Parts: sequence; C-alpha cells; structure tokens
Amino acid sequence: MNKIFGIGLNKTGTTSLHEAMKVLGFKSVHWQCKKGNIKHLIEKNNANEQALLYGIDGFDAYFDWNHPRTNHLFKKLDEQYAHSKFILHTRNLEDWINSRYQHVQSIPDLQKWQQKYPDNPWYNLDVDAWREEYQTHHQAVRNYFNDRPDDLLIFNVFEGDGWEKLCDFLNQPVPSKSFPKKNEKTDRKPWLYTIKKAFKC
Repeated sequence: MNKIFGIGLNKTGTTSLHEAMKVLGFKSVHWQCKKGNIKHLIEKNNANEQALLYGIDGFDAYFDWNHPRTNHLFKKLDEQYAHSKFILHTRNLEDWINSRYQHVQSIPDLQKWQQKYPDNPWYNLDVDAWREEYQTHHQAVRNYFNDRPDDLLIFNVFEGDGWEKLCDFLNQPVPSKSFPKKNEKTDRKPWLYTIKKAFKC
C-alpha cells in the first residue's frame, strides 16, 4: 500500500476518518498542515504540472483535500501514487446538504464572502449545485473503480461503519478503543435551507 486518500466531499466524516488513521498508526493530514491549506497546495501543484503531493508527500493519509474544481483529481492521484487505497466517505444526501448549510451559515462575515465571490456555490448556499456535485462525484468514483473493489472503500460513519470495515480494507488489526466520531451534529434542521429556498425570488 502506498497512500490512503479520502475522496468523498467535505461534511462526510473526514475528521472522524482522519482521527481513525492516527489511531491505526498512520501519519494523516486533514485540510491543513504546516505548509498551508492542502486544498490550495494540491490545486497549485496540478496547475504547475507537478506531482499532486509535491511538498506534502510525507503523509500516509489525506482527507478534506478536494473541492469542486479538484474533485476529479482522484484519478491523477491513482496514476501518480500506484497501489494506493481510496475511501469514498459519504452520508445521506439530504443530511449532507443540511450539514453544509449550517456550516456555511456559521461563517463570520458571510455576506462579505458572498459579495466577493458571487458565483461561488459554497458561500452562496447553492443547494442545487451542491446536489449536482454530490451525485456527479459519487457516480464518477463508482465508475472509475467499478472493476477494482479492493482499491475503493465506500464508508458511511453516520450509518454505523467503523473499525471492522475500515481495518478489513486496510488489512489492519481492529483497535480496542471506540471508533472516533468527530463533528457529529445531532440537531439537524432540514428546514434551514428549505425555508430560505422557498423565499428566494
């Protein structure tokens, strides 16, 4: 095994899997490292036609590294880092949208970011764009790994996936401690984006 890549979207258990990797003894990075935001670094490396992990290749596992412009780069990671493992971390579509909506609404000075990036679906709470991103990405991943079941794990921590499934995929012993569940929200409010959309002209 070379590297481990989480290739799901954000708000799908990235923090939990990052923590799980550390328990298993892997050197894992989630979103940010000393060299900066790994989302930006990977996108920059791709634009410069460098290896995608140039400058951050000292880790074993990578989570929350992608965004809509770079979701497709899981294919290039597969080409550049042969014999790696890929995890499509996922959750129920509508629960995922609600989680994203609450997250974006909590951003300080959100209106400032919306004005600065008027076409950005993240800051502007574009639920339709989010839904399309989710469906398109999941289908692309499933199609790409269709005949390689040993290289892709579909993992849903929100529906009970845990150590047994993960460790079987990575050929690791099951730890005695509980599977980490970080950033879970129990106060889901599906009406948040529904109400705003209903009043949108």
